Amino acid sequence: MENRRRRQIDNRIDYGVILPVFLLCLIGLLALYIAYSHSGTGENVLSKVAQQGIWMAIGVFAVFITIHFSNKMLWLLTPIFYGVGLIINILPRFFFSPALLERTGSYNWIVIGNKQLFQPSELLKLAYILVLAYVITQHNAYYTHRVMRSDVWLILKMSALTAPMAVLLLFVQNDFGTFLVFVAIFLGMLLLTGISWKILVPLYTVVISSGALGLFLVTNDVGREFLRKFGVQSYKFARIDTWLDPWKYSSGNGYQQARGLLAIGSGGLTGKGFNVSQVHVPVRESDMIFTVIGEDFGFIGSTFVILLYFILIYRMVRVTFESNNEFYTYISTGIIMMILFHVLENIGANIGLLPLTGIPLPFISQGGTSLVGNMIGIGLILSMKYHQKPDFEEWKESRSRRRV
Repeated sequence: MENRRRRQIDNRIDYGVILPVFLLCLIGLLALYIAYSHSGTGENVLSKVAQQGIWMAIGVFAVFITIHFSNKMLWLLTPIFYGVGLIINILPRFFFSPALLERTGSYNWIVIGNKQLFQPSELLKLAYILVLAYVITQHNAYYTHRVMRSDVWLILKMSALTAPMAVLLLFVQNDFGTFLVFVAIFLGMLLLTGISWKILVPLYTVVISSGALGLFLVTNDVGREFLRKFGVQSYKFARIDTWLDPWKYSSGNGYQQARGLLAIGSGGLTGKGFNVSQVHVPVRESDMIFTVIGEDFGFIGSTFVILLYFILIYRMVRVTFESNNEFYTYISTGIIMMILFHVLENIGANIGLLPLTGIPLPFISQGGTSLVGNMIGIGLILSMKYHQKPDFEEWKESRSRRRV
């Protein structure tokens, strides 16, 4: 009986999701060991790696707790999570480090007594995904016959939930990079809502056109003067300049990005070997961690890491399609978009395809809040299959209801 129960539990756990996450975390520890070993700051390497290991253990515990959350419990707690998420994201404006603010230009960490506690926007991402899934599911249950008017109403409701978050990130925390993650989540979940293409095509056209217009404005002097009137800081223009031509600014603002490109390029096909770092890249343990993988393990090692992410995304998509719960389906869509955007933006910035925005690489970059947040997201994906009843059990329940 006990063996049978254990087999039933094993069948409800998707090891295809767990394995890539485990390997990525392991690669993350190795990459952090290399990054801290050659940082030149005199920090205790083993202590820093152990600290990340502790965060991983906390993340595993968070997965274990999250996987036992039923859809009913999540449904009831979602409005509370969203409200608490908004409140704690006001705190960085009052509890911050002036030195960190000068270096990053953002109020995105809660700092007390020169101690960085956590980054509240990482937790807000999950609360945002949950509340969008909540509203979309509720809307679809009420409007069973979709018309243009109901579709517009759904977009307005989703936008109303997004507005407070946008104000917090753009005007309170001054964190445009993290705001882009929320935009990706919004657009990805919106695509799956079943809204008419007559609305989606013009909407996505406006979004793409706005991005192109913004890029045009920041690449010429007239456009920059126009943006400065709306409070856009000069350091954001510098990020664009260093992205377009990092070698021109390699002795100043573009030093980190230029050195990162040099480190990845010097790795060649197979890399220089474990714990070999001949190119100094500042603060590479966070959003520049991919440069460690490129230099030490080369094109083959970098491709392996990217392949692990694709396997993880593929397995999460499969779990989504197999789900028979609409609320869970929208939650997993948001989590997939969150992780996918992080991977594309981080690696794209490291190899020079995209500007640096401070987005960490999931499960690999140093950072406890980001790691635990991503682990909770994985826990939500795993809970979809864990709480999914077999077809035979559903048939028995439906039959018993018909008899009653």
